[in-house]
Amino acid sequence: MAKKGKKYQDALKQVDQEKVYSIQDAVELVKKMDFAKFDATVEIVFHLNLDTKQADQQLRGAVVLPNGTGKDQTVVVFAKGDKAKEAEAAGADFVGDDDLVAKIQDGWLDFDVAIATPDMMAKVGRLGRVLGPKGLMPNPKTGTVTMEVGKAVSESKAGKVTYRTDRDGNVAVPVGKVSFDSDKLVGNLATIENVIVSARPAAVKGTYVKHVSIATTFGPSVNVDLSSF
Repeated sequence: MAKKGKKYQDALKQVDQEKVYSIQDAVELVKKMDFAKFDATVEIVFHLNLDTKQADQQLRGAVVLPNGTGKDQTVVVFAKGDKAKEAEAAGADFVGDDDLVAKIQDGWLDFDVAIATPDMMAKVGRLGRVLGPKGLMPNPKTGTVTMEVGKAVSESKAGKVTYRTDRDGNVAVPVGKVSFDSDKLVGNLATIENVIVSARPAAVKGTYVKHVSIATTFGPSVNVDLSSF
């Protein structure tokens, strides 16, 4: 593991790594410790008691954060006809059909969210090898394959984030920026916490949420008391 720099080491001295902090205290601490020269992202990580080899224990979904993410999302929509017009009216940055598919096949990936109507998925499916590894492939579970393209675009622009488990049962979700007021970060954190806890698979026995922490882009993580949400 690469050695952390002096600024990180100085920040780390401010954290009791054996302590579990209330969510309010944890937010204030990560904001205080942040040393990035830009408006860093705050992220929450859940370590869950899941066997991700089982299909019914793989979490995937999306939620609109009440206070947004602090990031302007570039949204593309694969649609035609009236649905293309609906997407444009809702504020989609790029809307297209075969032309948009071809543009992405040529290497263009300058966007954050991809939405498609169901009838377009046969064409969008050709982009699976490109969009899949980037986490950009439209999916019904995250509300990005839908006939309600206007709603999907509006939600993405308003602060919709997706979540999914990795192979080790972790779920990491960005919840805002260091510049956010603490109360706004806490509100976003509470929203995603409620979604993850409510998504507990029926097959899970015993403790479901094993560990929760938050951190900024470069800063050390802070352990969070789940009961404080």
